[in-house]
Amino acid sequence: MKGRPVVALAGGVGAARFLAGLARVLLPERIVVIGNTGDDAEIHGLHISPDLDTVTYTLAGLADPQRGWGIQRDTFHALDALRRLGAETWFQLGDCDLGTHLYRTERLRQGAALSRVTAEIATALGVRVTLLPMSEGRVRTRIGTPRGELEFQTYFVKRRARDKVTGIRFEGAEQAAPAAGVLEAIREAQAIIVCPSNPFISMGPILAIPGIRVALQQRRAAVAAISPIIAGRALKGPAAAMMRSMKLKPAAAEVARLYEDFVGIFVLDNADRKQAGAVQALGMRPVVTNTIMRGVRERQALARTVVRELGLTA
Repeated sequence: MKGRPVVALAGGVGAARFLAGLARVLLPERIVVIGNTGDDAEIHGLHISPDLDTVTYTLAGLADPQRGWGIQRDTFHALDALRRLGAETWFQLGDCDLGTHLYRTERLRQGAALSRVTAEIATALGVRVTLLPMSEGRVRTRIGTPRGELEFQTYFVKRRARDKVTGIRFEGAEQAAPAAGVLEAIREAQAIIVCPSNPFISMGPILAIPGIRVALQQRRAAVAAISPIIAGRALKGPAAAMMRSMKLKPAAAEVARLYEDFVGIFVLDNADRKQAGAVQALGMRPVVTNTIMRGVRERQALARTVVRELGLTA
């Protein structure tokens, strides 16, 4: 590995797209990604790790470019067969995607750790970035709504995030421990990047694992975060709606406030330039740039900006 590692906390499509740009700016072998597993679920008897897979598929060049998740040009014959048999098929699993989940489930059943299985899948797909799950323990995100608590994928996929969010709970987080290598990576990193991810359901589970937030607080000056909120809205996902549901203003500066104890540099979009002062008042250094990643060029440009502001060299 050339130079000290650069750590990224990631969850969701926005994070995966940013990481694709970062891996073109820095040596991929230098990047360590800590991925959210609060979204993990057991579906059709298989262990699904949506955020880990989205990052892996994106870095491997396999992700569906329109949806941002799943495998491009995948077919759904197995899902069609399940539907004919009367099974619920609201969670879309393509045939090639199923291969990943079958492999993961079997390896876990054999006793392999999730971190090892994640590394095996990444290596098999040609991914050179190190991808670590936040924990080996079982942590599940639960969404509080007026109709009661919902399992995350039921809220997010089956019900399309339509419910008002009254609270969020990370079941099992208090008993979980960071996966091997997670705390060491944060301590040894030259810099740490909080990817443009939902602060509640993507970053929240990672930060809920005992020890991770404290480790980040100890490295605050070396931590940069990219706002997932641009001009009051999230380009993808329910972050803005969730903020409104929880009586928070959907604004980049509000996300910065959620991170103020462990982030030293906060990256805002040009559209939110007027919020730079509010970010600075939180003790963070604001960086204003284009954060909308429409394609490869924008992903790389954003990554270069973050790398430069962190004082990193390729």
